[in-house]
Amino acid sequence: MKLALFDDHRLGVVTGEGLVDVTDALPWPHDPDPLTAGWWRRLCRDFSAVRDELERAAGKGPALDPERVALLAPVLNPSKIVASASNYAEHVAEMHGVQERTLGQVESWMMNFDVFLKAPSSISGPRDPIVLPDAVVAAGQEIHHEAELVVVIGSGGKDIPESEALDRVLGYTLGLDITVRSAADRSRRKSYDTFSPLGPWVVTADEIGDPSGLDIGLSVNGEPRQAVHTSTMITKVPAIVAYASSMMRLLPGDVLFTGAPPGVGPIERGDRLDCTIGGIGTMVLRVR
Repeated sequence: MKLALFDDHRLGVVTGEGLVDVTDALPWPHDPDPLTAGWWRRLCRDFSAVRDELERAAGKGPALDPERVALLAPVLNPSKIVASASNYAEHVAEMHGVQERTLGQVESWMMNFDVFLKAPSSISGPRDPIVLPDAVVAAGQEIHHEAELVVVIGSGGKDIPESEALDRVLGYTLGLDITVRSAADRSRRKSYDTFSPLGPWVVTADEIGDPSGLDIGLSVNGEPRQAVHTSTMITKVPAIVAYASSMMRLLPGDVLFTGAPPGVGPIERGDRLDCTIGGIGTMVLRVR
């Protein structure tokens, strides 16, 4: 099932016919305020209990044209964004050159897999522009795209065994981890507003199956930049979930970026980014 948020944070299911509003099929009140929308976190936690009713509602229609609604980021006010670093070997290799160019040296500790936090306020939608900060642009610092598979947590938990990790996932979406290349802390460089575009919707875990079987691609102004298969991750999704939960409780609706594939590069004002994950969908983003 493909779950979308649109217009006044309504819940939609994407079908072959279009987007069907299933908000009224939820067995609890819908609060359109994204800062207090506990209904979304409850959906993430209890999706299996309401799935059948949502499917019935989606089958009744009417279907809306997804191009004629305001498609929003398919998550609401997560307690945290957990992001993975150095999770593709070819990206680790290319970062030596990137750091030599942007930092004047290679930070060896940054070449090892780990996780860090991004500000949830950096989330933007699949049709929102990526806004480059004036001060960063004026300083001449590079700002890079990183197209990634993103996990949306379902029931979550603490110290989740790797063998149970995928059962705690609601689904998957496409995300960009926009990054300033500088000597600052990762969380600072990656937490500007609009630096975490997500979309176009969440595809539930049962529909995706094995998340290590997906193709990721990104082009800038028609030039291919990133193309990778998620099977080449160093640390696979179950291990990322288990590792992150060993340090912090993963709550329903939390967001996990799984790491940048190779091919990262600078973006500039006026650029057009076309990003796709097979089986999930596509975002077209403008940079301003």
